[in-house]
Order: sequence, then structure tokens, then C-alpha cells
Amino acid sequence: QVQLVESGGGLVQAGGSLRLSCAASGRTFSSYTMGWFRQAPGKEREFVAAISWRGGVTAYADSVKGRFTISRDNGKNTVYLQMNSLKPEDTAVYYCAAGLRAIPRSASTEYEYWGQGTQVTVSS
Repeated sequence: QVQLVESGGGLVQAGGSLRLSCAASGRTFSSYTMGWFRQAPGKEREFVAAISWRGGVTAYADSVKGRFTISRDNGKNTVYLQMNSLKPEDTAVYYCAAGLRAIPRSASTEYEYWGQGTQVTVSS
């Protein structure tokens, strides 16, 4: 069992930066591929980024490539999402997810555990 708690969301102007954190409980955190997803009002949840259990493999949605960076610290049971050059269209609730997969996946069905989400609002 893994419990996930996101933090770091907030209100930022376009062009600004935010760093999201996801703290995980459970001794097997390092076994999980971790992902970030987001859901904007009236839209379906979409993939943002994912990282393999050792951190050697990452994957990004085309819409965030070059602007967002996912990383993890297995010693701290934490995964991060550094978001730079934020745009109003990045506004959404951001969710952290964990899945027992060898390779980072973009489908939400590949993840077994989910956090409650943190709101990110980017003003124009």
C-alpha cells in the first residue's frame, strides 16, 4: 500500500515557476514508477510526466516537454515536478500517482495509487 500527498501548488503568473512535491508513505516507494497527471475543469485527466523506479527513464507529454522536469529522491520517498515557463493552459489540479511498472507509462490505468491533488493556477 502506498499513500501519496501532493504539495507546492498555488497561484503564479504566466512565465513563472512552481515546484510540486509528492510525499509517499510505505517502504516500497523505490519499487514504483511515479507519474504526474492533471485535470482542468471540464476536461479529462491527462498525463504530464513519469519517472521509472530508479529515475533513469522519464517520459513527458508533448505539451510540457522542455518546460517541466520530473525527478525523485528515493531516500526521501518523494517525487518532484519542476514547472517552468508556466502558461495559463497549465492551470489544473495536479495529481501524483504510483504504479508497479518497469517503464513509465502515460495511461492512468497503469497506476494503482493516487494522491488527492494540488491546485495550480496560472494567471495571464
